[in-house]
Amino acid sequence: MATGAAALSWSVASLVVFRFIVGIGLGAELPVASTLVSEFAPRRIRGRMVVFLEAFWAVGWILAALIGYFVIPAFPSGWRWALVVGIVPTLWAVVVRLGLPESVRFLEQQGRTDRAEEAVRRFESSPPMLTRVRMPQDVPTGVEEITAGSIWARPLVRRTVALWVVWFTINLSYYGAFTWLPTLLLGRGFTLTRSFEYVLLITLAQVPGYLVAAWLIERWGRRLTLAVFLLGSAAGAVTFGLVSSVPGRPSVGAVIAAGAMLSFFNLGAWGALYAIGPELYPTRLRGTGTGAAAAFGRIASILAPLSVPVLLRWGGQSYGYIVTFAVFGVAFLIGAVAALLLPEQRGRTLL
Repeated sequence: MATGAAALSWSVASLVVFRFIVGIGLGAELPVASTLVSEFAPRRIRGRMVVFLEAFWAVGWILAALIGYFVIPAFPSGWRWALVVGIVPTLWAVVVRLGLPESVRFLEQQGRTDRAEEAVRRFESSPPMLTRVRMPQDVPTGVEEITAGSIWARPLVRRTVALWVVWFTINLSYYGAFTWLPTLLLGRGFTLTRSFEYVLLITLAQVPGYLVAAWLIERWGRRLTLAVFLLGSAAGAVTFGLVSSVPGRPSVGAVIAAGAMLSFFNLGAWGALYAIGPELYPTRLRGTGTGAAAAFGRIASILAPLSVPVLLRWGGQSYGYIVTFAVFGVAFLIGAVAALLLPEQRGRTLL
């Protein structure tokens, strides 16, 4: 609702307040949604289902780019109308949320077995999906060894630290790059309309990125898929910085290709990250573990847009883009290393 209310902003301060409220709601929603899907998805396709869920982020980005391309330039206060349009999917999300069942594992822990059984019956009566996916070999979970009452207890501290590092680095690079992308293209001599058009084309690469990650996550596993896509993101970031820094106006094809590469790998990594997070913790800590990691990552999403002007100034006229995207590339590399420190959970029953 704050998205629509932001269209009525009367000052920069009021717009910031409304966007802050939007951030609170979105930050709370995303880890809850992936956690809930992971608990209901069959083990053989659990990771794939979560990545498919996150793929709709790309759909939203594409729609947002279309709104930016068609709506914002068409009106004197086009940004207000863009925010008005943004309230439509928000209202639909409320309708969808009202029809979702509660977590069965949570209900069982609360002693509400009747509601848990009702949720299971409702789920079992739904149409089957992806029935041809091969069932992986059953792997013991070691649940009897994880009796920690905190995400910082000894059995979980390593995975918690690694997960927080991945969340921080991927947020830093993603929001630093994509929040500023239209402005950065504008600064390289492209018109506002063309900048939004190129952002739309770059954003389209997110969809195949999610789809490839969804396929690989049940082939390679969560850890390797996440690490490879973060490495690809690092390469895409550095490449984009280089092609954007050529003297004069850079080649449109090179900019779109490098941006699409970054978009493809970055959003595939996002999907893998959302898939692995809920699998790292037992039921009593699953929401806390994924939510806390996401919250820590949001600190980076706040710092990232603020850091871009600083990095551009450090690099100067000739190397500003190279420095900025090199920093994002290094962040992706750190995230890839941290991803390899996470335990592999493919084929394992949730704790």
